[in-house]
Amino acid sequence: MHTAGTELSVVMPALNEEKNIAKALAACLQAFDEFRIDGEIVVVNDGSSDATEGIVAQWRQRDPRIRMIAHERPQGIGASFWDGVAASRGRSVVMLPGDNENSPREIFRYHSLLDHVDIVIPFVFNKDVRSLFRNAFSFVYRFIINTTFGVYFNYTNGTNLYRRSLLRQLSYRSDGFFFQTDILIRLVKKGYLFAEVPYRLGVRKDGVSRASSFPSFVQVVRGYIRLVNDMYFDENRAASSLYMHDSATKTRRHAAPVSAERPLPSPDLALAADK
Repeated sequence: MHTAGTELSVVMPALNEEKNIAKALAACLQAFDEFRIDGEIVVVNDGSSDATEGIVAQWRQRDPRIRMIAHERPQGIGASFWDGVAASRGRSVVMLPGDNENSPREIFRYHSLLDHVDIVIPFVFNKDVRSLFRNAFSFVYRFIINTTFGVYFNYTNGTNLYRRSLLRQLSYRSDGFFFQTDILIRLVKKGYLFAEVPYRLGVRKDGVSRASSFPSFVQVVRGYIRLVNDMYFDENRAASSLYMHDSATKTRRHAAPVSAERPLPSPDLALAADK
């Protein structure tokens, strides 16, 4: 069994994913081995009415890295994520839905970046796999978020890698489809360091995505209004300058300044760093 030394916890929400969950689990376990990551998968069965729970139970018997928690009724992807975080043991956390649309390899390859930053934010570079409507919606959404909160994210709703202690620090936890954006804005505004990385998105072959549904849109609007209020109108909100003890941000902000005797990087490297 994996213990408190687990490096990465994958939270995998699943609602009626009997056609996809086995492939998602297999891909994740294979990626753990490929990148030599001591990891675990916390499947959150979000009230499935199909064979999802039974399939996961079979996989649990094969591999102790798989665990499962269950909701009696569907509670949504945000609530599933937070329940998975609460049950996780890893030093870092990422959400990979049970629909097998996201390749674990695409985000696991960046896991070592958490030695230098506290959040890794992937952005989709093969946008052609999505419909014109979905891409247009993402463009408008990103414009609104960046303009409202003074940030410049390329994407906010992907398979973000977080240092787990940062998530547990947050006092408010959005439980709708807006939860990823909510987390990023709150943590970045606290000053935590992040890195954006290119990510190749797969194509969902079975089932229907719920991300573009009207109920999801309503959740996003409500989450946005709550975040605007907290960021700009809540007098009790104070951006803390105290970083989590294990954060890369704290380590780097309190690092000794570069010695004058240490050679400086070449102009070419400096130019690349500024881009």
